[in-house]
Amino acid sequence: MKKFFAFAVMMLFSASMAFAGQWVRINQLGYLPQSIKVAVFISEEPVNLSKFQLIDAKTGKKVKTIKNVQSTGKYGTMNSTYRLNFTEFEKSGEYYIKAGDAKSPVFPINTSVYDGTADFLLNYMRQQRCGYNPHIQDSCHTHDGYILYHPTKTGQHIDVTGGWHDATDYLQYTTTSANAIYQMMFAYQQNPEAFGDEYDANGHKGANGIPDIIDEIKWGLDWLNKMNPEPGELYNQIADDRDHAGMRLPNECKVDYGYGPGMGRPVYFCSGEPQIQGTFMNKTTGAASTAGKFASCFALGSRILEPFYPEFADLIGSKAEAAYQVGIDKPGNHQTASVLAPYIYEEDNWVDDMELGAMELYQMTGDKKYLEQAIEYARREPVTPWMGADSARHYQWYPFMNMGHYHLAQLGNDRVKSEFVRNMRTGIHRTYEKAVESPYLHGIPYIWCSNNLTTAMLTQCRLYRELTGDNRYAEMEASLRDWLFGCNPWGTSMIVELPKHGDYPTQPHSSYLNAGKGTTVGGLVDGPVYANIFKHLEGVNMEGIPNRPGEDYARFQPDLMVYHDAIGDYSTNEPTMDGTACLTFYLSSLEMDGAKQAKSKK
Repeated sequence: MKKFFAFAVMMLFSASMAFAGQWVRINQLGYLPQSIKVAVFISEEPVNLSKFQLIDAKTGKKVKTIKNVQSTGKYGTMNSTYRLNFTEFEKSGEYYIKAGDAKSPVFPINTSVYDGTADFLLNYMRQQRCGYNPHIQDSCHTHDGYILYHPTKTGQHIDVTGGWHDATDYLQYTTTSANAIYQMMFAYQQNPEAFGDEYDANGHKGANGIPDIIDEIKWGLDWLNKMNPEPGELYNQIADDRDHAGMRLPNECKVDYGYGPGMGRPVYFCSGEPQIQGTFMNKTTGAASTAGKFASCFALGSRILEPFYPEFADLIGSKAEAAYQVGIDKPGNHQTASVLAPYIYEEDNWVDDMELGAMELYQMTGDKKYLEQAIEYARREPVTPWMGADSARHYQWYPFMNMGHYHLAQLGNDRVKSEFVRNMRTGIHRTYEKAVESPYLHGIPYIWCSNNLTTAMLTQCRLYRELTGDNRYAEMEASLRDWLFGCNPWGTSMIVELPKHGDYPTQPHSSYLNAGKGTTVGGLVDGPVYANIFKHLEGVNMEGIPNRPGEDYARFQPDLMVYHDAIGDYSTNEPTMDGTACLTFYLSSLEMDGAKQAKSKK
């Protein structure tokens, strides 16, 4: 009997080993020739790996054997992981990696791999438009809205139609929209040559002589201008979670907020006092987090739009200082509101927003009092608190990186520059200390919208490297980049249809997909969350589209977090407007890197 038991155990072990798998995770979009290139090998069984091969995908011939291999130990269900560094290889072509018994997907190396990628993201921004929506070629939410929480205007109608829907729901927030606007403006300011003109102002195919990203910026600023109709009168939010009444197209939205089905939604005044959060009240302490965002967008927008829309640029520029003053008068954070459930944007910080508002006002006016105020605000939060932390509440520390620190490091005197370069480095290093524990060199906390944090850290790493020439975090920066394009536990890109030939989310949480109206092309999905978060969310599930199950990636889920390609998983697979917009800077920078490398070869 003992012999039979031993034989059975041996057979089960052999069977499990036969089914054990090995994989190589890579950036499916590809690599610039002169860039850091690191793939990750993972295996369900223990493996000793000392080298790997680069194979020409067209000929099948080995082009190089590389021994730059780093063991990174066990990770989740994978008993062996290795980092495969092939940075030294710079020859253009199409390749795959062979390591152990695994072959990677085919990937390109050339100077044009990132061309057009920043513009590609704008496909999703156009889909998210409220008011006239070019994706469905119809208008929605044209009756918005009715004021709440204003001391004298509650119940009055205000025209705030426009802007973007936040995600698959149709709520709209100044918090996320203003950050999206600012990030796109910064991307254009830094890399104007990376953006083309293939769409008109309404989002229809056809050039209008204005870069498409400017069209999108103008769409957002038109709405932000409506959300600030008079000096000191700022609005924070349109609609609330009563919107969560099932998937439907935006032009078919008939949610009744008490004004009649589809006949208008609440518009929350930025009161600076607590507002509803389910059965409780949120933790609003002031209005500065919103006011600073208005100020920075209006001040920078007045300069970005001046060549294209001079009268409008003057109008929003004239509103910037009054918006900033609201933040001085009402210091503190302004959180969003909910009615049915406790989920809100729990923004706790605000000095970062006032710092950025002050910096942009200084650059607009030249008045040094704003520079002095920016420094004062900046010293109250030297490092964005999530960096290096294990967790945070939803959007607790937002925006996820402090652009004001970058401007102070760039424009300040030597002492100020040194101080804020050090602050930027501290946030990066804290993240790096967590990243080295992962074979993917990824040290981001897996809270809701972790991909947005990845994008923020990418941006901070890039700006720090440009300011200082310090390359000590360059490999982590490359790993954060590659994470978004498939060098992650699941081997999937996190951007819908980028690259088109690769593995990407095919079942994003999307009303368009649910209705058979296409998918969220160009949208950056939320990304992985801690398994404990996923288990306790309300209404999240693994349902797929009809006749097609969702992808649970059960074999690859690390112990720590989960990601699913399933339409029912709004926590990991829902694209967000602000996360997508915030990636425009980094991808446009990579396109410009490619152009420089191509020029240097000539």
